[in-house]
Amino acid sequence: MASEKHAVADAETHPSSSNEKVQTPAHLETEDAHFAAERGHAATDQYGHALVHFDPKAEAKLRRKIDLYIVPTVALLYLFCFIDRANIGNARLAGFETDLDLKGYDYNFLLSVFYISYIIFEIPSNVACKFFGPGWYIPTISLGFGACSIATAFVNTKEQAAGVRFVLGMFEAGMLPGIAYYLSRWYRRSELTFRLAMYIIMAPLAGAFGGLLASAILTLDKFGTLTSWRMIFAIEGIITVGLSLISFVTLTDRPATAKWLTQEERDLAIARVKSERVGQTKVLDGIDKKKLWLGIMSPVTLSTSFIFLLNNITVQGLAFFAPTIVAGIYPEKTTVMKQLFTVPPYIVGGFFTLMVPFLATHFDRRQIFIILSCPLTIVGYIIFLATSENTARYAACFLVAASCFSLGAITNSQVSANVISDTARSSAIGLNVMFGNIGGLISTWSFLPSDKPDYHIGNGLNAATNSVIFLTAIGVYFWMVRDNKKREGRSVEEELAGLSAEEVEDLDWKHPAFRWNL
Repeated sequence: MASEKHAVADAETHPSSSNEKVQTPAHLETEDAHFAAERGHAATDQYGHALVHFDPKAEAKLRRKIDLYIVPTVALLYLFCFIDRANIGNARLAGFETDLDLKGYDYNFLLSVFYISYIIFEIPSNVACKFFGPGWYIPTISLGFGACSIATAFVNTKEQAAGVRFVLGMFEAGMLPGIAYYLSRWYRRSELTFRLAMYIIMAPLAGAFGGLLASAILTLDKFGTLTSWRMIFAIEGIITVGLSLISFVTLTDRPATAKWLTQEERDLAIARVKSERVGQTKVLDGIDKKKLWLGIMSPVTLSTSFIFLLNNITVQGLAFFAPTIVAGIYPEKTTVMKQLFTVPPYIVGGFFTLMVPFLATHFDRRQIFIILSCPLTIVGYIIFLATSENTARYAACFLVAASCFSLGAITNSQVSANVISDTARSSAIGLNVMFGNIGGLISTWSFLPSDKPDYHIGNGLNAATNSVIFLTAIGVYFWMVRDNKKREGRSVEEELAGLSAEEVEDLDWKHPAFRWNL
C-alpha cells in the first residue's frame, strides 16, 4: 500500500501525458490524510520518512483549535491538583501542626505518606488511563483528589491525616503522566513540549495562586463550621470537584471522537501524529506487554527519568517548604504576609516555565535545554549556603523558581519523543513521572526541623542534585549523538527482511530507521 501512495505522489509531481484528469494538491492532501488516518495503513515508509505531507495552514488552524478545546481544561485540573497537594504547606503556617499536635518530624512523615502511594500507583495509573481512555479517567481521578482535599478539612489526628494523604496520592498519581500521555495523542513531537508547559506552568502558578488563595481564605472568620486552616482544604477541594465535573463534558478522549472537529480535521489530526511513528500502522494500539517494557527500558527513558528524579527534589521541596523558607527569612512578618511573600518567585518561575519549553519547541531540541536549566538553580542554592542576608536569600528563591519548573515539560516530552508506539509512550511517561515522585519523596526529608532556619542540609542537597543533572544531561547528549551515527550504518532492508508488520511494530525504538531525538 505504501508503494501505491508513492505512485500517487509521483503522479502529482510528474503528470501523465494522457487525458486522465490530474488531481489538485488540496484534493490530494485531503485524500492522503484520510488514507494515513485509516487503521492498518502505515504513514511512513520503512526508513521512517512520512508518506504524507500536510498543508501548513491547515495544520496551524487545527493546532489552534486543539489548543482552545484541550489545553485550558487540563491546565485548570492540574492547577488544582498541585494546589490540593501543596496546600498543606500553607495550612502549616495557619496552625495545622498545632491543632493536630504534630511534633518533631511528624510533618515530614505526612508528606512522605502521600508520595508512597503516589509512587506505587504511578505506572499502573497511566496504563489504566490508556485502558479506560483519558477523557473519562482524568476527570474521575480529579474528582477523587478534590474529595480528599475536602476530607482533610475534617481530620483531627495525625493518623487520620496520614490516611487521607495516602488516598490523595493514589488519585493524584495518574494526573501528571496521564495528561502528558493524553496530549501526545493530539500533538506532533516538536509541538508537545510547549503544550506540556502550558499545563505544567500550573505548578509554579499553583504556588503563587495557592498562596494568594490561602491568604484570602484566611481573612474569613469561618466557612460553615470550619475555621483557620480547615477552610483552605475545604474551599480548594470544592473548587476542584466542580472543575472535575465540568471536565467530564469538556475533555474529549481522542481525535477520532472529537465532535468539535470536522471529519477532514479528524483525519488530519490522526495522520500527522501517525506520520512520525516509524513502522506503526495505527496511532492507538492495544496494550502490549512487550511495548510497555520497551517504553520503560529505553536508554533515554531511564536517563531522563533519573534526571527528573533529581529535579523533583527541588521542585517538590520548593512547593512544600517555600512558606517555611520564607518564614525563616522573614520571621517577623505576619502569617498572611509570609503567604504573600511566596507569590513573586512563583510568578517568575511561571514565566520561565513557558519560555524555555517554547524555545525547545521552536528549535525541536530538548536535551540541550535540560543542560541549560541547571546553572541558575545551582547558583541559587550556593547563595542559600553562602549567606544569611535576607535580601540575597530571597533573591535566590527567584533563581531557583526560574530554572527548575521547566524540566517537568521538557523531560516528559523527551521520553515521549524517543519511543514510537502509543503503548510504549504511556509506560515511558509513567516511569519518568514515577521517578520524579521518588524525588518528591526524598524532598519531604530535605528540609528538617533540626536544620532550620538556614537549612544547610536541604540547600546543599539541592545544589548537589542539580550539579549531577548538569553532568548527566551532557553525557546523555553525547551518547545520543554517537548512537545515531552508529544507526546510520545499519541496513534497514536486511534487518526488516522476513518480519511481519506486527513484528516491525513491536521493534519500537529498536527499529533500524529510528533515530534518537535530541
